[in-house]
Amino acid sequence: MWAEDFSDLAKTLKASEIRELLKVTQMEGIISFAGGLPNPKSFPVEIINEITSNLLDRYGEKMLQYGSTEGVNSFRDTLAEYFMKTHDFKNLSRDNILITSGSQQGLYLLGKVFLNPGDIVVVEAPTYVGALTAFQTFQPTYVEAELENDGMSMELLEKKLKELKKEGKKPKFIYSIPTFQNPAGVTMSLEKRKRLLELAHEYDVLVVEDSPYEELRFSGEKIPQLKALDNDGYVLYLGTLSKVLSPGMRIAFMIGDEEVIHKAALAKQGVDLCTSPFVQYIAEEYIKGGYMSSHIPRIIELYREKRNIMLDALEDYFPDGVEWTKPDGGMFLWVTLPKHLDSEKLLPKAIENKVVYVIGAAFYPHRDHKNTMRLNFTYPSNEEIEEGVKRLAKVIKEAL
Repeated sequence: MWAEDFSDLAKTLKASEIRELLKVTQMEGIISFAGGLPNPKSFPVEIINEITSNLLDRYGEKMLQYGSTEGVNSFRDTLAEYFMKTHDFKNLSRDNILITSGSQQGLYLLGKVFLNPGDIVVVEAPTYVGALTAFQTFQPTYVEAELENDGMSMELLEKKLKELKKEGKKPKFIYSIPTFQNPAGVTMSLEKRKRLLELAHEYDVLVVEDSPYEELRFSGEKIPQLKALDNDGYVLYLGTLSKVLSPGMRIAFMIGDEEVIHKAALAKQGVDLCTSPFVQYIAEEYIKGGYMSSHIPRIIELYREKRNIMLDALEDYFPDGVEWTKPDGGMFLWVTLPKHLDSEKLLPKAIENKVVYVIGAAFYPHRDHKNTMRLNFTYPSNEEIEEGVKRLAKVIKEAL
């Protein structure tokens, strides 16, 4: 009825494959490896209840009122102190921080502030499908740098940057998830992080560090964030409390140069006016009161066991010729099938066998890689993980 009246932009919008798949997960008996859902057992319900009751007595009027677009000042101060103390970020103040309604809003604001149609964005291949969804509104041109087991290929990145410079072109930014990457689960090495910052400086390009899983490390040594290594203001950091507090509270933040933060705040005014002050006060107390530091180890213990169960099940049931990543943290691992198999064509058969995943093509701007899939290990029960892998192995073996 109204299709002819939609804007040209609206006509280009496409549904997120993951959001659509979540409908399938409502089917009876389905085991889902598709969503990026934290496990409800990780939610600090009792802590939130305690914090909320106390805070409403003290700050009820402020918590229930509109707030500033930039965020509650005391919460921004708390975040600045936290990241300087625990993550070695340098010279932060509240003016370097914008509170957003989830990281997805941060990605959208990023596109709104920086991108015109045709502007170049460099992404890892594969990359986070939510970022592609957020950026597609602004119709960028994507340049891909292949992902390796220790992060984005710096050789390929340098080659692409050189080629673009020869053509008189410059990317608006390089988008990376260096720690426990979504979808692949891999972590960028320290050497590559330093090299990425050198290239950013050499070619004068902003680096966007998306870091939603930073705190969820199960094994391996901690590697400094790009933002912690950045001495020249080339890194814009996106963080969130969705994985360590609650995704339903929609609390995330953008940390970067004051000029960028100010412009993003202006863009946010036209989106939602402000992020809920109610949840910001809860999040502030969660960090400041030491609740987060005591709760995160429990989440890590829960997820480490689930990761190990999935890795063991893959080893036991998947056929020869199939490979997968072994993440040190986060929520996902990445499966690579033999080249002649197409995970999208296998999906209906998987659903028939009551198991679902996200097809790998969804994580590439041009959907040109068919033989991969992303598996989430945090949401299913331990029993469902083993049974789901067994069902998926059956589908793959039949296809082979």
